[in-house]
Amino acid sequence: MPHVVALIPAHNEAERIAGALEALGRQEKVPDVVHVVADNCSDETAAIAALHGAEVLASENNRHKKAGALNQALDRIVPDLDDEDLILVQDADTALSPTFVTSAMRSMAGGVGAVGGIFHGEPGGGLLGALQRIEFQRYAREIARRGYRADVLTGTATMFRVATLRQIKRARADGRLGGGDSYYSLASLTEDDEITKAVRTLGYRTVSPPGCDVVTEVMTSVPKLWHQRMRWQRGALENLRDYGWTPVTAPYIIRQGFMGLSVLFLFLYVVFTIWMFARGRPEWSHFWIAIGMLFVVEKVVTARSAGWRSQLLAATLGIELLYDMFQHAVYLRSLWDMLHRREERWRTT
Repeated sequence: MPHVVALIPAHNEAERIAGALEALGRQEKVPDVVHVVADNCSDETAAIAALHGAEVLASENNRHKKAGALNQALDRIVPDLDDEDLILVQDADTALSPTFVTSAMRSMAGGVGAVGGIFHGEPGGGLLGALQRIEFQRYAREIARRGYRADVLTGTATMFRVATLRQIKRARADGRLGGGDSYYSLASLTEDDEITKAVRTLGYRTVSPPGCDVVTEVMTSVPKLWHQRMRWQRGALENLRDYGWTPVTAPYIIRQGFMGLSVLFLFLYVVFTIWMFARGRPEWSHFWIAIGMLFVVEKVVTARSAGWRSQLLAATLGIELLYDMFQHAVYLRSLWDMLHRREERWRTT
């Protein structure tokens, strides 16, 4: 039986760390060791973690945020582990389902190098929180439809085989992978997206199987959501630029292209609609009304797992259309900033 080590990077997470640790304690297979990496904390994160039985590892002079803290912790613990041992990396604001560890362990076969979580939004956050929960539920549905392949090893929770992490570090050291000479890239805004591409570039599969569900924080204000999504989108684009066109990155690049097309089509739709109303009384087509109703049905059905209130919200269509436009604005701004080489700064959300 492989040794399971949990690693939780935490920066001023005194309000959330207890919940994350308590969820780990309810696992069907409790990790053998739990380390909380207290990264430049000025609150009671370390004390609360120790009170809940975790071993606290304090980062030292870390200037590279989450990736730097994780690299320091992995440098300390990996040398004492066997290749078949497993390391679970999870966020401090995330609670794992009780089946996460056992489901992830069962999935570590057939060329799988890492297992990512299927994330869901926690309750609260008003209308903005509801929209994020719908978005996350649709993403979970999409993961299931493509055979539980993980396109991103989410930072909320991912289990790695130690051998995979060692190969990543060696590949960075000899120049086959960029981003420094350690486990996580220090050059990426989205270290989880980058390490997914690293794992797959080395020939491993990445999956998010049933039972690996997690509940994570939702952004409660538009500015926080903007900064979070700008980091995600800009990081994803820059990772693709750094890796270039490869068999691994080709589907990601094509998906970004389709995102650009969706931005264009939505813009044209809005312009056409405004033009029609500006001309006077619009002409209603039964065909296009039927197409629109099918679109509403699709929105409602795909929001089913988020609950009936979310389905009612999806049925309005207009509110989700505004949310889509927000996402498109993030995409366009990320492209603009990257093309003009504007630096994206890490902002705490």
